[in-house]
Amino acid sequence: MNDADVSKQIQQMVRFIRQEAEEKANEISVSAEEEFNIEKLQLVEAEKKKIRQEYERKEKQVEVRRKIEYSMQLNASRIKVLQAQDDVVNSMKEAAAKELLKVSSEHNVYRKLLKDLVVQSLLRLKEPAVLLRCRKEDLDVVENILNSAKNEYAEKANVHAPEILVDKTVFLPPAPSHHNAHAPFCSGGVVLASRDGKIVFENTLDARLDVVFRKKLPEIRKLLFGQVVA
Repeated sequence: MNDADVSKQIQQMVRFIRQEAEEKANEISVSAEEEFNIEKLQLVEAEKKKIRQEYERKEKQVEVRRKIEYSMQLNASRIKVLQAQDDVVNSMKEAAAKELLKVSSEHNVYRKLLKDLVVQSLLRLKEPAVLLRCRKEDLDVVENILNSAKNEYAEKANVHAPEILVDKTVFLPPAPSHHNAHAPFCSGGVVLASRDGKIVFENTLDARLDVVFRKKLPEIRKLLFGQVVA
């Protein structure tokens, strides 16, 4: 084999090796591009997932805030409704309290009422000796009805007439005055207590009004407003 043939064979081998190298390089390039695309797709999907999770988290936060704000607004509305209802009930009570002031101005009616209040108080206390307090302006009327009240109590309770000491040193507050609206007041009635002071029965018109309103408040609310707001 001459030099020309050897050279020709070497050139063929070089071309073959170069072709193999180029094909291998192409395979590596294609494989690398595929791996890159796969990795890129995975990164994109992972990022999408992160974005979705973040969106869902923020969406839940917004929903929670919305529910809290709605609940706060609902509670505020309920409080306003209840406050408005309380204002109506209180205005009714104030109107009733003003009507009580007229009772003591009707002498005969108030005289009988005072006697009935004293009898009722005695029946509640069931004491042989009691201390009675009244308004200073009611002192004469109270002293005039005491005997009648004691005898009526004794007959109803089937006991001896009790001893009633009228306290002339400490009186119940006077009727309410426009000049001093915040001062203690009493629209009428009496307060009886055992001699040792351990048992006290407040039977003033104002106390009875408070008792009636406490007992009848559910009925009053239902009558005025129907279904009570929860």
